[in-house]
This record gives sequence, C-alpha cells and structure tokens, in this order.
Amino acid sequence: MQTTTLSFANMHNHGELFANLLRARRQSFIVQNNWDLPEALGMEYDQYDTPASRWIAVHHLGEILAGIRLTPTTARCGIYTYMIRDAQRGLLDSIPHDLLYEEAPVADHIWESSRVFVSHATPMAIRRRVHAHLIMEMTKSARELGARQVLGLIPANWPRWAGRCGLDMRAAGRVMTIAGTDNQCVSIDLTAKLH
Repeated sequence: MQTTTLSFANMHNHGELFANLLRARRQSFIVQNNWDLPEALGMEYDQYDTPASRWIAVHHLGEILAGIRLTPTTARCGIYTYMIRDAQRGLLDSIPHDLLYEEAPVADHIWESSRVFVSHATPMAIRRRVHAHLIMEMTKSARELGARQVLGLIPANWPRWAGRCGLDMRAAGRVMTIAGTDNQCVSIDLTAKLH
C-alpha cells in the first residue's frame, strides 16, 4: 500500500494515478452515492480541482483505495473560492448555507479537506489501515503546505474515529443531512503536529 500527494507540479511523475483518483471519485460519489456532480471521460471533477489544490491517494498496484482533496482557503477561481465557503455564500445548491457556526475563514494557515472517500471496493479487513494512511498523509501534506488547521465537511460519525486517528477535531457547524447522509463541518487543529 502506498500513499501519494499529487499536485499539478508532480502528477506527471505518477502515470495514471491522478486520472485513477478521479475515476474512483466518480465511482464513490456519482455511482455509489448517486450525487449529481460533473463528470467526463469516466472521471468526477468540479471547480475546485485547480492547480491550487492537492490530492492525496492511498493506492495499491494502481488501484485507488481512498482519497482526499486539500484546497487552500485563500484559493480563488472566478467566482469560486473553496467548497465550504462557497456553500456558506449561497453559491452551491446542494449544501446548506448555514453549515458553519462562524464565517468561513480565509487564511494562509487554514486549508479545506473535501472529496474524502474510501473506495467501496476496499476490503473491510484493511479499511481501518487505509483510513489511517489517508489521515496521516493528509496531516503530513497539510503541515508541509503551512497549514495549522484543516476545515472539512465530513460524515457526522467522526467522533467515533477521530481519536483513534490521533486527530484534534471539533465541530465547526451543525449536523445536516446532505443527499441522505448526516454530515458536519469540523475543524482539525494541526498545531500539535508541528514537530
């Protein structure tokens, strides 16, 4: 099992890995979850897949086991910034605008985590290990990018596993049902990971 952080600057070194990640996102979000998202060539993508973002892939022999996208909260592309902030600004119909307790931050030291998934094809016997690899790489990459905090919209069952993964996580918004699943914005404090 390998874990790779992809960027527009390094994806050419990793063959089909980025395309495979977008294919796995399509399988997870469009096919399995039945979400209405953009797709082309068998890949899911959106307006936040820009050179400002990074993508973390847990993979084995070319098969994607899990993934996450990291986007700086300072990102801008046309009218868009990052998913959580744009939802709060009323730009996204599929996510309630009152998803955060406070105004969405814009700061160099805060990054957003989005499009988090573990492939439905990932065997149950290794899911916990895959999840741990995903979280470790997210934390490592975010810290290398200068993040001290990560803001994410994730399934609301996070209190069950956050401590197991060694994450200092707190609720940043209310629990809300999106596409039939309970979700919640969380803030992950990475300052303990400085060393």
